[in-house]
Amino acid sequence: MVKDGHIHTPYCPHGSADTLKHYIEQAIRLGYRQMTFTEHAPLPPSFTDPTGDSAMAGRHLEKYFADITRVKEAYKNELTIWTGLEVDYIAGFEEETKALLNCCGPLLDDAILSVHFLKPSPEQYICMDASPDAFEQVIAATGSLEAVYSLYYQTVLASIAADLGPYKPKRIGHISLVRKFQTLFPRSFDDEALLYRVLERMKQHGYALDVNGAGLAKPYCNEFYPPLHIAKQAGEMGIPLFYGSDAHSASDLGRGLEDFLRLEE
Repeated sequence: MVKDGHIHTPYCPHGSADTLKHYIEQAIRLGYRQMTFTEHAPLPPSFTDPTGDSAMAGRHLEKYFADITRVKEAYKNELTIWTGLEVDYIAGFEEETKALLNCCGPLLDDAILSVHFLKPSPEQYICMDASPDAFEQVIAATGSLEAVYSLYYQTVLASIAADLGPYKPKRIGHISLVRKFQTLFPRSFDDEALLYRVLERMKQHGYALDVNGAGLAKPYCNEFYPPLHIAKQAGEMGIPLFYGSDAHSASDLGRGLEDFLRLEE
């Protein structure tokens, strides 16, 4: 069954204005049987978003849920639509994130836990994947490219271990997002041991993996998050694999889907 577990919406301030209907009808054309809308959840109220457009505004949350409920009913005979969120793990803001999940959790069918923000110093947060300039800021703040990779994977490990309450998401998003600008900032080291450490911790805690096609469309990445050979190893470890287009427009749906389906054969 073709399903996509990572799809954004017009509520994303850095996405497109494509309507839920546009996404759904494109999904039907692609043969989807199940899709989850996973808009970026509102950030903690006391957190200052360094980009200003990372996530849905809290005031839109009620309407977001209502809109998905409406399309669920309208398209129930054509495909299954799940209500979801992509929740940011931000070190130091666990209690506010737990409060959001306790509020929204009963309305969710599905959710993803992701890391976008790194804390390279006590008072500084940077949205690592916002731009090459932002990534370069993290390098400057940590002292080296290798230190950025280490900090990213340490933060993903912290997200897995964090107590975010009973509604904590059970799938970890794009675990190799730190590679987004890898051809601009090439590694002289191998990060696969760090990736496998993340997978081992996911297995230990019972988390599923977002096999995310967005990196294929990023000009300085050109691979899945994580690469498919890593995803294959995750599957062999018994970690459930979920394809995610990470679509921010209807035309993004299906990115890398054929490659993912071959992985499952």
